[in-house]
Amino acid sequence: MLRQNIVFVDNRVGSLNRVTTILKEKGISIYGFACFDSPEFAVFRMVCADPDLADSVMAEKGYMCRITPVIAIDMKDEKGSLDSLLYVLKESNVNLNYIYTSFHRSTMIPVVILYSEDLGVTESILRNNGFKALESLEELEI
Repeated sequence: MLRQNIVFVDNRVGSLNRVTTILKEKGISIYGFACFDSPEFAVFRMVCADPDLADSVMAEKGYMCRITPVIAIDMKDEKGSLDSLLYVLKESNVNLNYIYTSFHRSTMIPVVILYSEDLGVTESILRNNGFKALESLEELEI
């Protein structure tokens, strides 16, 4: 499993840019991200090159943040691949809390990043049904 950073940001103009600027200045790459907002704040989820450093830097800047595990699954770049993954999870009675995408840097092949209540079971189900779970961020750079 990979680890993602979650940063809570004000729902105001420029808030996300402040986060990305802080990470850029520390040389931290973002491999995938999703942002969900509410009237008062946004939840910015990111798979970063160095989740521990990103968490530390953001905390030092006063952001509420945390690190959580996620599953990253290689996808075939063809019609219906996402549907196949979601079908397997549905048939296995797995509820996803959220899902977003990234890609391999060199090949541009899609990677799905997901979170469920029981990541171990979810990852096992996907592996047993022919899906490849990434084990490290280095796999996104190949």
